[in-house]
Amino acid sequence: MKLKIEELTTERKWRSATGMDKTRFNKLLALFINSYKEIHNKSIEEKQAAEKRLEFVIKTEEELLYFTLFSLKAGLTYDLLGIVSGMNASNAKKNQEMGLKVLAHALDGYIPARQIGSKEEFEQLFKGIEELLVDATEQPMQRPKDKYRQKAHYSGKKNVIRSRL
Repeated sequence: MKLKIEELTTERKWRSATGMDKTRFNKLLALFINSYKEIHNKSIEEKQAAEKRLEFVIKTEEELLYFTLFSLKAGLTYDLLGIVSGMNASNAKKNQEMGLKVLAHALDGYIPARQIGSKEEFEQLFKGIEELLVDATEQPMQRPKDKYRQKAHYSGKKNVIRSRL
């Protein structure tokens, strides 16, 4: 892999590439390795050894975690992420998705729920909370056909931008 962990020689480089320092990365790595083994029933090295005929860019869980965190921090397109890491765009996407899956599994219980599937799940999640505020300012809505109702729901921000062009 073109991205080398060995190049992260200072705390500043660690934070700029991964969003965390080396100590936290290593703590997360332990969880990440266990999660990878739970999901795939073997390590990356064992999985790749079974597929001898293929050459892999990411060879360890440490590289996969680094790649995943770097991809989130950098915000590159898959094409650019592939160029930077030494793989094609489709493999960059597959590796990021796999890394995110393992990372979500590793952080299960440490991060808040991102999806609530049922009313019972919602009630369990917010048990004991008496008041819940929901920010709905950016919620999309169907544009009314009636001209006067449209005006009531239109912010006018787009007109300001158009008038400057």
